[in-house]
Amino acid sequence: MFEPFQDEFLRRAIVEMTLIAVTGGALGCWVVLYRLSYAAESLAHSIFPGLVLAAIAGVPLLLGGAPAILLAALAIAAVSRVPGVSREAAVGVVVTTMFGLGTLLALSPSSPPGLQGILFGDILGPSDGDLVAAAALAVVVAIGLTLVHARLLTGGFDRAAARSLGASPGIAEAVLMTLLAAAIVVAVQGLGNLLVVAVFVGPAAAARQLTERIAPMIGLAIAIAVLAGLVGLYLSYYAGTAGGASIALAIVAAYLLSLPLGGLLRGPRSSEAATSEATIV
Repeated sequence: MFEPFQDEFLRRAIVEMTLIAVTGGALGCWVVLYRLSYAAESLAHSIFPGLVLAAIAGVPLLLGGAPAILLAALAIAAVSRVPGVSREAAVGVVVTTMFGLGTLLALSPSSPPGLQGILFGDILGPSDGDLVAAAALAVVVAIGLTLVHARLLTGGFDRAAARSLGASPGIAEAVLMTLLAAAIVVAVQGLGNLLVVAVFVGPAAAARQLTERIAPMIGLAIAIAVLAGLVGLYLSYYAGTAGGASIALAIVAAYLLSLPLGGLLRGPRSSEAATSEATIV
């Protein structure tokens, strides 16, 4: 059982995944409650060209991912102001364009080998800088969510009442999106561009099945994310499967298990509640 801990690569992977799980579990609860799952996936895909350019230039992926997210946000804001274009359509156009651009860059002759790591991550090979970035992110997210907790709580459950109480839900949502963008840029190095969204949606969606209170939900989401990370890394070690993909599968399995368990714990739901839950997920 403890044999994998004798492997230096796996020990470092466990540390990084635990830090990402703490961040993803806490942020993910608000992502699910605010119905921002599509936004999280969009942010992950929109940074792809920046990651490819960083890999081509031989610089840390953070230096490419951060400007790419900023560019995507500005492009979405600009396109959504075009008459007749909804925000959802603007997100779809911008994200598809940027992901397509990243694909073209990845297929260019100047691209270095091994770019599949950007798509699927390299959780088993974190550098000291990756671990420091993941730890710093966990601290920043903890502080940020603590500062806007009341605003997020009020705006998430009754947006109209939040305004009447003087709590601007727009500011809280902007802080949430900023933290989410930073978290994706850091986590994408371990889980990859295609799989990173799993840790920001799956554990929180599973926790949402088990409780309706935000504090227990955050604690459960973090625990589920950490456990899924360990299970995925153990699966990768013994079965020889890809680390990021194994973790994503473990997260999906946790969510599927939460469905019948949530029904037992919370009792029968009304059809309206079930429909709402499906929309959130």
